[in-house]
Amino acid sequence: MRRSIATVSLSGMLREKLQAAAAAHFDGVEIFENDLLQFPGSPREVRLMAEDLGLSIDMFQPFRDFDGTTPAQLARNLERAERKFDVMQELGTQLILVCSNVQPDALSDVDRLAEQFQQLAEHAGRRGMRIAYEALAWGSKVRLWSQAWAVVERVSHPHLGLALDSFHTLSLRDDPNGIAQLPGEKIFFVQLADAPWVNTDVLTHSRHYRCFPGQGEFEMAKFTAAVLDAGYTGPLSLEIFNDEFRAAPARANAVDAMRSLLWLEEQVQLGRARDAQPYKVPLFTPPAPPAFTGWAFIEFAVDPAAGARLAAWLQACGFQRIGHHRSKNVDLYGQGEVRIIVNLEEDSFARSHFELHGTSVCAVALATPDVAGALARAEALQCPRVLGRVGQHEMTIPAVRAPDGSLVYFCETPQGGRYPFEADFVMNEAALHGGALGDSACIDHLVQAVPAGQVEPWVLFHRAVLGLVPERNVVLHDPYGVIRSREIESADRAVRVSITVSERDNTSVSRAVSSFRGAGVQQIALAVTDLIATARALKAAGAPLLPVPANYYDDLAAKCDIDAAELAAMRELGILYDREANGGEFLHLYLTPFDDRFHFELIERRGGYAGYGAPNAPARLAAMALWRQTRGESQGRP
Repeated sequence: MRRSIATVSLSGMLREKLQAAAAAHFDGVEIFENDLLQFPGSPREVRLMAEDLGLSIDMFQPFRDFDGTTPAQLARNLERAERKFDVMQELGTQLILVCSNVQPDALSDVDRLAEQFQQLAEHAGRRGMRIAYEALAWGSKVRLWSQAWAVVERVSHPHLGLALDSFHTLSLRDDPNGIAQLPGEKIFFVQLADAPWVNTDVLTHSRHYRCFPGQGEFEMAKFTAAVLDAGYTGPLSLEIFNDEFRAAPARANAVDAMRSLLWLEEQVQLGRARDAQPYKVPLFTPPAPPAFTGWAFIEFAVDPAAGARLAAWLQACGFQRIGHHRSKNVDLYGQGEVRIIVNLEEDSFARSHFELHGTSVCAVALATPDVAGALARAEALQCPRVLGRVGQHEMTIPAVRAPDGSLVYFCETPQGGRYPFEADFVMNEAALHGGALGDSACIDHLVQAVPAGQVEPWVLFHRAVLGLVPERNVVLHDPYGVIRSREIESADRAVRVSITVSERDNTSVSRAVSSFRGAGVQQIALAVTDLIATARALKAAGAPLLPVPANYYDDLAAKCDIDAAELAAMRELGILYDREANGGEFLHLYLTPFDDRFHFELIERRGGYAGYGAPNAPARLAAMALWRQTRGESQGRP
């Protein structure tokens, strides 16, 4: 399958866009007219530049408002088309996209439309060009692919065919299944764009919210399968209008774009796996997503001063130093199944991460019984392996880069209760057990704070590379603004992550992003079997439990039927409570943050509770804000 991208999908000037597309291994591009108008050279120079980069120019677009209501208008539009054919000849492309008319006086009569497109096709044929007619979702008369097809079918000219765009079909909730019945040779071009569902008009939806396949909520695989079932063998091309993408680095965005197409091809293949008949054009088939059994470790980047402070904070939160690396200045902390690495090594990736982001999580590790398969899938989906310095007799743990440049390691699952990577540490077995967190503590989920506009790359990374599934979109109310959260999970919920973003400057997420100088793990949620007992042990040990205002518990008592003794314990210890409709219960508390950057949450899930305690977000975020104000006053800050 040939893969293409419209230049409008990438930021920068035309040369930068072509270089980015080539670097991401696209086969071709659509030249968007505005990019050509802003280019200081000739169309022929664009063609030569693309050829030097190994790119074909698959289409020139768009040609707008062709059909005219008067003979004079039609004559002018045909003359305008001839001028575009001149440009296309220099560009070295034979295909132009003509989109349906958006003017109030556009034609609606199929016979008259066919008559005018017949003339356009004749003009194109004499020049060796082809016309791809596209129904815009906001076209004044023609807005459905079936309406555009009615014109193409009526004309029945070899130089006129359809351009199909997933956005124009799916944004209107039009059924794409009928596309499969079209003759594949009459589909001249296919453009793909995903999007979230937003409450706005379709034009605004298109111009500002499009995203790459896998980043939104449209049924992309269903649309693409219908196109391929029709027998289409041309390029799959991405046409994305998105405010954030226009500002994102072109090369990184192009890699995301290619990753999204590869993932989409895999999803179409999985849908076809039930049938014996393959598609005419082979699709990309990467290694299957591996089974992940959980989070193996979290690694913090520090320098010696920050490391001493972080160590004291970890110990106050119930962790013990359980090992020291045999050849590097790296400490291992843990309790139960939780492992936290504190990397003080001077000449390391962690130190360079610290210099850029301060004390922060520089890496996470996922446990899997198939490390080789996890790495092979990541590399197939445009995430090359990161090679680090490995000492003598030291275990090699493969890693790839996350969207923010941090590392994701793939580790072997525990064997006999021990992680294989622990062989690199001189272990203190006695410190591993008997702490306040208990021997059953494990990592339940991570919360990643990202800058505005970065949710989509993270969703695609988790979905395509790691095989996780995006779940709920949740709005959380901070005292200083709205926070949006996207929950992503493995099918068995062994791995969970929440991606949070806020466009308000003073929310907890925005402050964390600012202090991290980019994305970063803001919260580590630890699951225990008895939260009340764990909280009491932590409180007795002097752990920094986050206090919750008493008004919360007065309201809780009025809303929920909770045992009086248990409610009293929750009030004493700052434990929050939620209950789902199926009866599942969720208890959780928070420890005060380290340098207002990241913190621990302790949780207990009962009866199959599936969520993250979102209804308690206002109380929790207000408690964090109150703690922050109190701490500032105690330190003499306004």
